[in-house]
Amino acid sequence: MPVAPLPPSGAVLVTGCSSGIGHATALRLARSGLAVHATARRPDRLTELEAAGCTTGPLDVTDDDSAAHAVEEARERHGAVVALVNNAGYGEYGPVEEVSLEAARRQLETNVIGVARLTRLVLPGMREAGAGRVVTIGSMGGRLTFPGGGWYHASKHALEALHDALRVEVAPFGVGVSLVEPGLIRTEFGATATGTLTGTRTEGEGPYAGLVASVEQGMAGSYDNRVLSAGPDAVARAVEHAVTARRPRSRYVVTPAARGLIGLRRLGGDRVWDAFVRRQFSLPA
Repeated sequence: MPVAPLPPSGAVLVTGCSSGIGHATALRLARSGLAVHATARRPDRLTELEAAGCTTGPLDVTDDDSAAHAVEEARERHGAVVALVNNAGYGEYGPVEEVSLEAARRQLETNVIGVARLTRLVLPGMREAGAGRVVTIGSMGGRLTFPGGGWYHASKHALEALHDALRVEVAPFGVGVSLVEPGLIRTEFGATATGTLTGTRTEGEGPYAGLVASVEQGMAGSYDNRVLSAGPDAVARAVEHAVTARRPRSRYVVTPAARGLIGLRRLGGDRVWDAFVRRQFSLPA
């Protein structure tokens, strides 16, 4: 449904801008003429965005005080937060049984609660203004699941539900809500994910050792494949449309491979998907 146009003044607050999708998104939005407040846990890595005209600041999405300070700083510098791009997140990989519950909680706290924390902080101002946009970077992994990534996929599936509810709840106030669902994007995410996966394996031992090695090898090859993956600017283009369009889409699937896999999962059902997955990985005997 149509939502209110983006107000002529105010900031787009982007989280997780130190590299990858967040960096590309902040840069693209700034170059399009929007006022951007770019944030990251490591603000020392935001110098290029400052040079491009962004204001910058620290933000840890898992910390209440840090989140409140970042939103207030954006308002002080730009008058209002007219759009929020929830990008900060990471992938915790490993068999469900072997990933520690501490690591699982950290995954959900960052990828799910962190998104809710920032969204709740900006919505009152958007409702008062009668306009605003909330755009979150989800994943094709919110629509399908691969073995070895259960906790990561759980976080992205949760975002699907939250945004379906939020989209209807805030539409009467003129606020648009969009979920961007990238496939494989060539960023530091792949290296971080395989790093957490390797940490679950002890010298190739354990009941899931073959699976872990297979998933690690498959992830490395897939992220290097230029046919299956895309650069971060492909996601930034989708975010720009979600922020600025008169009729933003509820979902933006990024990369042809992601669209194909989501279609296979939806149309094939569990048996077809499980058979497909078994062909991709070395599952325990």
